[in-house]
Amino acid sequence: MDSTAVNVNITADDFDTVLVYDDQAQWTTPDPSSRDFNGNDPAYLRGTYHLTETKGAAVRLNFTGPALYVYGHKGPRFGSFRIGLDTATIEVSAYAASESTSPTLLYSASNLTYARHSLSLTNVGAVSSAGDVGGDAFLLDFIQWTIQAAPAGATVQNVTYQEDNSALSFTGEWGHNTSPAFSGGGTTYTNADRASASMKFNGSAIYVLGDIKNDHRVYGIRLDNNPEEFFNGTSGCGGAFGLTCEQQVPILKYLGSNLDETEHTITITNYAGVNNSFFGAVCAWGPI
Repeated sequence: MDSTAVNVNITADDFDTVLVYDDQAQWTTPDPSSRDFNGNDPAYLRGTYHLTETKGAAVRLNFTGPALYVYGHKGPRFGSFRIGLDTATIEVSAYAASESTSPTLLYSASNLTYARHSLSLTNVGAVSSAGDVGGDAFLLDFIQWTIQAAPAGATVQNVTYQEDNSALSFTGEWGHNTSPAFSGGGTTYTNADRASASMKFNGSAIYVLGDIKNDHRVYGIRLDNNPEEFFNGTSGCGGAFGLTCEQQVPILKYLGSNLDETEHTITITNYAGVNNSFFGAVCAWGPI
């Protein structure tokens, strides 16, 4: 990693849709929309986590950057998990004599090439040869990775485009909600099939933030002339289609980085399907 560059750590919380779970039903989570949910619980970032005792349960992330950090919990109920990073695999134990009381670093790598990488985390369960003498659990809290926002000596600033900024253009029918939990106090949403939002911008990175809920499903994002990327906006709680398990605190729905100095165009499209599923966007922002 070039320590002289302007390096920025990106955080993907366990509910963020840039993380892809092979089978959401194999994991348990808190419900951020329940009355007793505590988003300020110091044990977890934003009060959420993904916990599994199912061997083979896996989560995946594609990212670009030279460094990676995986946070979760250690303790007597945890076993080992397998890390797949590009073509390499290793197993790491999360067993410890006492339980974590705050997010704990489970794995890190700081010598990666500045390129596109594929990460997978798979629960293995207790492995006696690794020193695991407890249970089969694995808990993921969040993942961080590093991007280089600018070369050495440069300065950057983040510019936020709220959902009502005139730089955004919309097609199809969109509505508007307000809540103090949303960035800027509002969100724009749609359940129209192929309704889209587009924006032109200059910057080295672009972040799309929004909410997540069980009546959200597939959306696509196209950056410039690159192939469209597809994501599933279903809430981290999993479950049937419905008005349940909403996380209003802005989650990371997309990140594009390592962009050149020319003007870029990002387009977000909702694929409503038979359920007329929703997509909600809070804001888009990035360093320039």
